[in-house]
Amino acid sequence: MHAFQFQTTKSILCEVGATAKIGNLMAEMGCNKIAFVTDKMILELGLADAALGGLKAAGVAVHIIDDVVADPPEAMILKAVEEAKAEGVDGVVSVGGGSSLDTAKLIAVLVGSNQPIEEMYGVGLVKGGRLPLVLAPTTAGTGSEVTPISIVTTGTNEKKGVVSPQLLPDWAILDAELTVGLPAHVTAATGIDAMVHAIEAFTSKHKKNIVSDTLAREALSLLGANIHTACTQGEDRDARSNMLLGSMLAGMAFANAPVAAVHALAYPLGGHFHVPHGLSNALVLPYVLDFNMSAATDQYAEIGPIIFPALVGKSTDAIGEGMVEGFKAMGPELGMQSKLAEVGVNHNNLPMLAEDAMKQTRLLVNNPREMTYEAALAIYTAAL
Repeated sequence: MHAFQFQTTKSILCEVGATAKIGNLMAEMGCNKIAFVTDKMILELGLADAALGGLKAAGVAVHIIDDVVADPPEAMILKAVEEAKAEGVDGVVSVGGGSSLDTAKLIAVLVGSNQPIEEMYGVGLVKGGRLPLVLAPTTAGTGSEVTPISIVTTGTNEKKGVVSPQLLPDWAILDAELTVGLPAHVTAATGIDAMVHAIEAFTSKHKKNIVSDTLAREALSLLGANIHTACTQGEDRDARSNMLLGSMLAGMAFANAPVAAVHALAYPLGGHFHVPHGLSNALVLPYVLDFNMSAATDQYAEIGPIIFPALVGKSTDAIGEGMVEGFKAMGPELGMQSKLAEVGVNHNNLPMLAEDAMKQTRLLVNNPREMTYEAALAIYTAAL
């Protein structure tokens, strides 16, 4: 048996309406005033109301940081850290999408630290501890509530990652009420993002292990069986809960068996064209799967029928091809864009995207097949 290490979030609460309990959780951890990290849309939609009400009832003061944007820029994070320091917060809560959760994690480690953020980029470089931290996702996609990872957009539009166990929160809160109002195209993109996490964890060249494999398979089972219902019957709380649970299990998997070329090729789309992360992953996924086929055929044969039951009983090669075609069809079926040209990319942009993708060495080393600049360019060309 191969030796491996597995880390995840300490405590998980999965319950419809669970965000109302966040106040008591923070009070139990001794917090008097917390930074509440979210975005303006979450506040306007009322998705933060239950959490804010619970914090007030528990006697925990709140400083709201609501200027989070997609692909969080380093400058925005540092401004939020200064705000939190000035307010004297002793804990951090986030109710929001992956960008809000990633921002909250970094605030929690930076508020009590003199370590500059640029020294944290990379794996295992965060020094010291963090403030008490509770995360409640409003999308079933990123798995950020159970990953020791925050992704930051630097001043050069390049994505960099902080990867360290200090970023794992004290509590992950899975509350289906937070996702009921998500539009179908967002539900679809974030759901496919979660599938990418599970697929890449299962096929990861480094740190693949039996626990992550088990979680990835269960994640794909939940996500594959519920994504269409969640998109077409958005009020179905069982489907929404299953999507959140699948997303979290996929997050646990890829936090320990890291993602690879799909993410490496998706990041430049977010950095340069501000394409939402889940959609970026979905746009390149089928073409990366096709590229990796020769190195991951057996693994595709195992997970393909879990996602697409029509592939049960097919030959190994047919399952791999069926996965590629299945994901090509899934985006349009669920109301998403399916080509790079639809999000503003043209053929003149492709060399720049390929060059930036090749900078994601932290991710590319995990890919089951070696990625080259030429291969990345060909993938982008096929996805155009």
